[in-house]
Amino acid sequence: MKYLCLVHCDEAVIRTMPPDELRALNEESMAYDRELETSGHFIAAEALESVAFAKVVQVRDGKRSHVDGPYAEAREQLGGFILIEARDLNAAIQIAGRIPMARYGAIEVRPIEIIGNTEGNTACDTFA
Repeated sequence: MKYLCLVHCDEAVIRTMPPDELRALNEESMAYDRELETSGHFIAAEALESVAFAKVVQVRDGKRSHVDGPYAEAREQLGGFILIEARDLNAAIQIAGRIPMARYGAIEVRPIEIIGNTEGNTACDTFA
């Protein structure tokens, strides 16, 4: 089953890290991606640009609008993601717990919904 690990962090903490510490964190993160790839769990991973570049797009009454993001004001922002394959939620949680950025923020683990799946009701049922 696929799981999306959403990496949330406080950009201010990352911005104030000494360059050598940030470089080590990036290297550790990329090494963990390679470890996941070797074990067959890795599907994709990307870091996101700062929320300073985020835009929130909405369509209301057929009219599109956009405003500066992020979507929600919070101390921690979405900073990236890792898409993984795991046998179940517990395995996904174990994998997420080893993501280096977990030491600086939080990792939200979400199962990927298969659109058209008739098991249970979800927020995305309208797309099925």
